[in-house]
Amino acid sequence: MTLRIALFGQAEFGRDVLERLQEQHRVVGVYTPPAGARPDPLAEAATARGIPLFRHKRFRRKRGEGFEAVPEILEEYADLAAELNVLAYVTAILPAEIVDAPPRGSLCFHPSLLPRFRGGAALAWQIILGERESGVTVFRPDAGVDTGPIVVQKGGVAIEDTDTAGSLYFGKLYPLGVDAVVEAVAAVADGSARYRPQDEARASFQGLVGDAEARLDWSRPAPELDRRIRGCDPQPGAWCERDGERLRLYGARLVPGEGDAPPGTVLASDRGGLRLAARGGRLLVGRLRVGGGPKLPAADAGLRPGERLA
Repeated sequence: MTLRIALFGQAEFGRDVLERLQEQHRVVGVYTPPAGARPDPLAEAATARGIPLFRHKRFRRKRGEGFEAVPEILEEYADLAAELNVLAYVTAILPAEIVDAPPRGSLCFHPSLLPRFRGGAALAWQIILGERESGVTVFRPDAGVDTGPIVVQKGGVAIEDTDTAGSLYFGKLYPLGVDAVVEAVAAVADGSARYRPQDEARASFQGLVGDAEARLDWSRPAPELDRRIRGCDPQPGAWCERDGERLRLYGARLVPGEGDAPPGTVLASDRGGLRLAARGGRLLVGRLRVGGGPKLPAADAGLRPGERLA
């Protein structure tokens, strides 16, 4: 059965979902965030295909002590007569008046094995907290945060000791997630979808990862620092300080060896990378961002052996 679908999303993931869904269904409207400094691949794809494109930063507005759906957006959405909403990489909060409106409801993609790692920074926290297996989930959203019943779940994705949030997503979960969304839509379309409640006994929720969470604490063991750097790579970038200036670290891994140098001490800086002392091990860092500058090879940052980062 062909469905009329309203697609909410952004970036390459949203674009690839759009292309796959159009093979079997009619996408009647696409919602992406407002235009930014760089073109959005989903917005470009919708425009190229002649699909109505709507760009909103927020779908709700403040009213009294709470929020209400923006009436103009609700009217715009209602005109689409969508039978199903698909949320593919959505960062805005959608009001219930949109989520619950279609006769087939809504489907939402999440990059973890729900109910584990609910929240908007699931990729980062899986690495920071040392999770060994990942996967993707497509669920029917409800009033909670990533709490709705599961339609499709695909696991068995190993998180390696070298994975960053970027490599975990783009190299492993991204293609699996596109397949999962398409599979879930097909199940809804042919009536075979089964909605499995999440096991609250296994649930975990982690908040967003900002600068407070990305701060490196050199009193922590080397493996923890390694995971935090990789979990914050590429965004927001784990950081420490050198003479009051912020340094963001990328492309890190643990390397063999211990020594007597205090944690945070620069052991070497050459074309092989930046080697830092840590509690119980050493870190090799490939790239740095100094202050608000661009990412550059660690050897080009001017750090000298013996310096200690705070």
